Amino acid sequence: MLTARMSMIVRELLAADTTVTSEYLARVIQVTSRTVRNELKDLDQLLAKHGAAIKSVRGTGYQLVIHDQQQFRQLLKETMENQHFPGLPPNLPEERVQYLIKRLLFADGYIKLEALADELFISKSTLQNDLRAVKKLLQSYEITLEKRPNYGLKIKGEEMKLRFCMAEYLGNRTSSEQDLVNSFADILSSEQINVIRQVILEHVQSSQISLSDVQLQNLIVHIAIACKRIQNGNHVALIADEVKHLSKSNEYQAAAKIVADIEKRLEIAFPAVETAYIAIHLLGTKILSHPALEDGELQSLVDQEILQLGMEILEVIDQDLGLGIKHDRELLLGICLHLKPAINRHRFGMNLRNPMLDAIKSNYPVAFEAAVLAGVVLKRRMEMDIHENELGYLALHIGAAMERKKLNLQPKRCIIVCASGVGSARLLYYKLKAKFGGTLDIVGTTEYYKLAQVALHDLDFVISTIPISMQLPIPIIQVNAILGDSDLSKIESAIGEKSEPNGDYLRPELVFLQQKLETREEVLRFLTGQLQRLGLVDDHFLQKVWERERVSPTCFGNLVAIPHPITPQTDSTFWAICTLQKPIIWEEKRVQLVCLLCVQKNSSEDLQKMYKLLATLVDDSTLVQQLLKCKSYASFLEAFYHQGTP
Repeated sequence: MLTARMSMIVRELLAADTTVTSEYLARVIQVTSRTVRNELKDLDQLLAKHGAAIKSVRGTGYQLVIHDQQQFRQLLKETMENQHFPGLPPNLPEERVQYLIKRLLFADGYIKLEALADELFISKSTLQNDLRAVKKLLQSYEITLEKRPNYGLKIKGEEMKLRFCMAEYLGNRTSSEQDLVNSFADILSSEQINVIRQVILEHVQSSQISLSDVQLQNLIVHIAIACKRIQNGNHVALIADEVKHLSKSNEYQAAAKIVADIEKRLEIAFPAVETAYIAIHLLGTKILSHPALEDGELQSLVDQEILQLGMEILEVIDQDLGLGIKHDRELLLGICLHLKPAINRHRFGMNLRNPMLDAIKSNYPVAFEAAVLAGVVLKRRMEMDIHENELGYLALHIGAAMERKKLNLQPKRCIIVCASGVGSARLLYYKLKAKFGGTLDIVGTTEYYKLAQVALHDLDFVISTIPISMQLPIPIIQVNAILGDSDLSKIESAIGEKSEPNGDYLRPELVFLQQKLETREEVLRFLTGQLQRLGLVDDHFLQKVWERERVSPTCFGNLVAIPHPITPQTDSTFWAICTLQKPIIWEEKRVQLVCLLCVQKNSSEDLQKMYKLLATLVDDSTLVQQLLKCKSYASFLEAFYHQGTP
């Protein structure tokens, strides 16, 4: 049977498209390369009896070769059945931290450290490191770990905060309803979950409360957790004044009906205070839907204070990121309607689960950064420390506004001046239409000598294959008759579609390879120090980077972190890159490649394209592994170019 360490090696080899080096396996398993090579020998001997083998490819690494699928699958099945996990045990620190939080939250009493270490196939010292990360994550819920000699560890905190934490970690941000039901297997049956769902739907509809699918699932999660906690004798504590205030709301009446129905159908007795608890969730998840966008109608839908707050948020976003969306009435309405329940959630310490958060951060990074700025405004105006889950929902509204702006952009208008005759002029015309489509309106072609007769007042620029010496009221873009890449680049820039030259973000003096740094703090201090040495940033830069980290950690997975100040601080856009000899823990994720992103103040460049470039690092594990091996700027640059990135 496979040992835990062998299981980890097999998992990595199965997941790899190419050969895997012993150095990479050592980093993943957190042992030496020599230990990995010894494990691989033992593993090869074991697999030989079960239809597989470890093949060593000279100079490149190791790969798993399966001769008999049936025998090999049987070995995996037997290994899994004798472990405490439905699949292979979590072996990455971030996976173990997630497991430990769930395990401690849903434990009936104390759990001994030895038992946890055995469950995870790790040493006690590794467990202690993981528990430090667990404690840090639990702090945001004001939950502590109580340690008692001879008994072990136990979670301690206010009942409401414990439930909010359970809701966040139980479903692991899944958006699948079946996964949601499966995650409750040890808490409530699928039949009981379905009863809760039906009861909620019946009563929110009759009470005219609108919920999105995600918000409905959030409510199911919280009520299911409440059922389990009540059965175990754990009840929320609310102040009498809060209960009295809530009891006057439409949401409380709906909650009372939901409770009465669940009590009857699931035979669970809810204390009166639990009705108020469910009312809090209805207040925190309800949404409004209204197409009216006129000022008068907008003000009738939204409190004046919320409206002013929404307008200030859009002003700050436009000022710092230049997205040109502050006059979007649909965006203002969307943000205002989200803010009202968000303020209710903050008032009661409620965290809204967001199953889309990781996808939003990866696919709409500029919109997410705009949402972070919204969080800065809320902190300043209302002393609200807004959770990144909330920021994710705000980013969806902002992302939609950015897409609307693209749709509403009027095409640039131009005329072509060509001295080579009608044939080359038409070729140029069709080449430009094919390349730029609806973003470029070519009103016609003309010879140079006729240009003075053309009305230019409604054109944006002139495209010419020859030098034009006369003064014109609009820009002149000179290109070759047969368009090359540099010609297209000039026109892209005029249209506003041009992305920055990829290599311009990388500077040899700002790429630091194979560094011996051991914490996020050390990395950020080191990179900031290098920027200060070159006179690129001021003394407040590091403080702004930490301010951004506190809102939402900038680790994206795949060993990559992309930290940056909360608002643009530099006179140009560039990256400072650092690779590490060993991975470090960056919040809950491991990081070994850090790209400190510096964006130009008041820049009009297309940030979305630059972020897409950075997204390659997050998505391409092969590229990251190649970059981590680089020992010179030239090899680092070559690895980037080889993958089709900068």
